[in-house]
Amino acid sequence: MKDYLPDWAQPWLELITGGLQIALVVLIAILVRALVLRLISRVVQRHSLPLELIVGGRRFSTFLIFGGVLLFVLDRFGVSSTVLWTAITGFATVAAVAFFAAWSVLSNIFCSVLIYTTRPFRLHDHIEILESGDKAGFSGEVLDIHLIHTTLRETFPDKEPSLLQVPNSLFFQRMVRVKTGGAGAAG
Repeated sequence: MKDYLPDWAQPWLELITGGLQIALVVLIAILVRALVLRLISRVVQRHSLPLELIVGGRRFSTFLIFGGVLLFVLDRFGVSSTVLWTAITGFATVAAVAFFAAWSVLSNIFCSVLIYTTRPFRLHDHIEILESGDKAGFSGEVLDIHLIHTTLRETFPDKEPSLLQVPNSLFFQRMVRVKTGGAGAAG
């Protein structure tokens, strides 16, 4: 390849090669992601899986694919795997200490696991959190369930809809009224 490039481009050959390799890997990753998302869609159509599983599968596969791309790019820039492993384990240790210091965060994460496994409500269900007895609290359509909170769309007849982010632990401290049958509710 050196024979085909002009003399002024010779010092840039290694940089150009690395850039082309990175661009090729990113392009392949985008194509693999599209293929995986299409595969997930076909599996969903064939087996009618719950919407939560679909969203989780898409997020997890995207994280794995682009995590691999990031590792490749860092390797091309000369970051050693030992340094990278040391940084990741150091960060994980600090994160573990921070999580143990914040029990409410851990509680919400644990409650999100319970919501995913027991499924007291699903995406697009309309839920109402009751304060005490039958006294209404707040309500809305479930838009997304995150590790820390659940996003609800609260609608009013005379106002614009608003988004509420409800901590997941609140669903296990209060009574929840669920109205199923939304657009994405799976049986």
